[in-house]
Amino acid sequence: METRSFCSKVLLFGEYSVIRDSMALAIPYKKFEGRLGYKQEISPTKDPELMALFHYLREIDKNGRLSFEIDLEGFFEDIIKGLIFESTIPKGYGLGSSGALCAALFERYGGEQYKREKDISLLKNYFSELESHFHGASSGLDPLISFLDQAILIKDKKLEITEVPSYPKGVGAFFLLNTGRERRTEPLVHLFLEKCKSQDFSNLCNNVLSPITNSCISSFLSKDTSSLYEFYRELSDFQYRYFNPMIPKTFQELWKKGLKSEEFYLKLCGAGGGGYLLGMTKDFSRAKEILKGYEISSLFEL
Repeated sequence: METRSFCSKVLLFGEYSVIRDSMALAIPYKKFEGRLGYKQEISPTKDPELMALFHYLREIDKNGRLSFEIDLEGFFEDIIKGLIFESTIPKGYGLGSSGALCAALFERYGGEQYKREKDISLLKNYFSELESHFHGASSGLDPLISFLDQAILIKDKKLEITEVPSYPKGVGAFFLLNTGRERRTEPLVHLFLEKCKSQDFSNLCNNVLSPITNSCISSFLSKDTSSLYEFYRELSDFQYRYFNPMIPKTFQELWKKGLKSEEFYLKLCGAGGGGYLLGMTKDFSRAKEILKGYEISSLFEL
């Protein structure tokens, strides 16, 4: 089976605030990837995750709720032959492990007319149907990024393919910090929505968080590094003050240390609660010294 790999993704900016109609920016992350393949050894056991996905799709297809064609018969036959999704993308870390699987499935079994679809909003809807199996509800954004292998900007509720700017290699960096624990998105998003029922919190998100997020994205895309550092610090401080339940307790002091020392700043990478934190620093070598003992990796240099 000739299949291509589908990479993970990182939501660079827009966690939670996008629910309040801020901008959001998500990018492909090629350190991790997955592809469809077959087991090397002969085994009577069929992949339970793929089999569950097949049954889910067959059910909604029978009920007429699947809006695009997919070769379910071929999918089932391949599962019987030992089909698996070989992936290095960690699950429960917010890097789009299920999104990459859905992108691979769509590439392999989706109708040709759908794979050639140029309307990315329509593609996103197809992927939303596929990925809802994993999350109960899905925006479809993660598999869209994996499928297109391009960054997506959400602005005024519309999707735009955008380019990640090429920065001159400097000593600064965006970096990922591994918390070492999985998390679930749904309870945290539910908590956020409950907090938004408070007028004070809702106003903070609309009038403070969203503008900071928009400024981070605008500064990043225009390569205005000095402004980006300042807005990133404001975002880190806001999340520390108001998103405390989303920050793993064992990392709250470290988060505070970064703000106080100004050697690095941390923010949520997705819903929070575990997975990765997204950091920014003006001096990555110095940040690595301070964060010695933590698993960190450079996302890209600034």
